[in-house]
Amino acid sequence: MLVLGLETSCDETGLALYCSENGLLAHALHTQIAMHQDYGGVVPELASRDHLRRIIPLLQRVLAEANRRKEDIDALAYTAGPGLVGALLTGAAFARSMAYALDLPAIAVHHLEGHLLAPLLEPSPPKPPFVALLVSGGHTMLFDVQGIGRYRLLGETLDDAAGEAFDKTAQLLGLGYPGGPALSQLASQCEATKIQFSRPMTDRPGLDFSFSGLKTQVLLAAKRAAIAHAVASPEQLPITVKAEFALAFEQAVADTLELKCARALQECDARALVVAGGVSANHRIRAALKQLAHRVGGTAYFPRPEFCTDNGAMIALAGAIRLQHMSGELHTKDLQIHATPRWDLASLQPIPE
Repeated sequence: MLVLGLETSCDETGLALYCSENGLLAHALHTQIAMHQDYGGVVPELASRDHLRRIIPLLQRVLAEANRRKEDIDALAYTAGPGLVGALLTGAAFARSMAYALDLPAIAVHHLEGHLLAPLLEPSPPKPPFVALLVSGGHTMLFDVQGIGRYRLLGETLDDAAGEAFDKTAQLLGLGYPGGPALSQLASQCEATKIQFSRPMTDRPGLDFSFSGLKTQVLLAAKRAAIAHAVASPEQLPITVKAEFALAFEQAVADTLELKCARALQECDARALVVAGGVSANHRIRAALKQLAHRVGGTAYFPRPEFCTDNGAMIALAGAIRLQHMSGELHTKDLQIHATPRWDLASLQPIPE
């Protein structure tokens, strides 16, 4: 089965061709970072319009790369949620229209299930049961995964997601948008720091997260540092001081994620840890969670960096897995466009083992 996957949940347009027999054949991605930089964040209307401009050129690109024609496609999979409603509707409308024109099945894919299954694209994929950490700009969640579609939420952020805290801290230090990669690069230039931030919600039981307090700690400490260095704002601090703040912040997030994952593994009596989402590309966080898995005699699984952020390959894969267990006539004649900005991952139908 050859599945075309489309991802348009936010500010990346991703398309991919996945073959259930031969694996990933081709994928292409356009990011809107440059377009949104002037605004310091994603502008939903601009994101939706840009998806419209990018989908067809990216489709032509993946077909050419895979040496396939659109008539070779057996089914379509598209991100239906969660995400920005306008962006979701853009991809959903295109996918459903193409499916109707070619008389093909089309399936609505949960964006987070795509991220959770992204490590299955790797040569040595994990097998359930395992604990999964989804950590990105919009989500920080822990799941007990007993099988595909069998997801039990263990804990989630009560306020800011980890990636959002990265971006806001970077913005405070004048590192631009998106700030996460820039902050991590700056942190790598600092070997040690005397600055210490708390590890939020680690002094109490439970698996929920909170990063708004950490963000406030950074803000207050940076303002004090600005006064001490006689500058008007934290953006004007010396680069060496900014690097210390970046390192201290990154260490606090990595330690928090590590501790919560350790608790989740113990609670679920698991040894396998899957980590996915944009923040999973962070080197310090990867190292900490790999060491954690090693300590408990298990393995940590990550997607390759290009599949940590939003992409069409994970959607094509998730769609292919579900389509293999469903009727071939799925949604072929149904013209309804399915887009769900808020969608509970635990509500998905489990796939028989």
